[in-house]
Amino acid sequence: MKDYKGEQILVVKRDLFDLLGTFQGITTDVDKYYSTLLDPSNNFFMDRGEAEDDPSHKQLIPYALFHYKGKFLNYQRGKSGGEARLHAKRSLGIGGHINPVDTREDHLGIDTYMAGVEREIEEELNINGNHTQKIVAVLNDDSNDVGKVHLGVVHLFELDSDDVTSNEDSIADLKFSTIAELQGEMRDSLESWSQFCADILEEV
Repeated sequence: MKDYKGEQILVVKRDLFDLLGTFQGITTDVDKYYSTLLDPSNNFFMDRGEAEDDPSHKQLIPYALFHYKGKFLNYQRGKSGGEARLHAKRSLGIGGHINPVDTREDHLGIDTYMAGVEREIEEELNINGNHTQKIVAVLNDDSNDVGKVHLGVVHLFELDSDDVTSNEDSIADLKFSTIAELQGEMRDSLESWSQFCADILEEV
């Protein structure tokens, strides 16, 4: 078991996800999952070291996509990233775990979750310009060890500038690519969650 130095992360029970409706891949039926998963009575903080090897829980992970004039931001995952199992893959998503530092007055509800989203993006990217965002999909991939213990919430950020740079060594070779490129020549180089996202980009 990797040492995560006691990090606590936000999780839900796998049984709850099954009750809401298990799926493989991606769904844009956000309303079916979002409010229940972020209901404070349904989630809690858990030791990351335990959670990474415990498929009876799902770690809630915001996965933010960035769109500018028909193109989507993507990058190469570097070796200094937190998830070794994803190194060398390209990704469309920026995000990470929700931690106790994100807790707001709603106690593990939507405000806490959104504070975690903002923190993760500020840690990983420098975004110059304004943006709007909305939640557009939920991700699940039980076909591999990473996916079995994570559940992704996909956010779409609409940017008014492509002036975006990396704020971490783990995020390299930033560029904006068209949907055709992401669904075509680049698709095989993407991590599984990004492949699922690439397949529905016209819908979001």
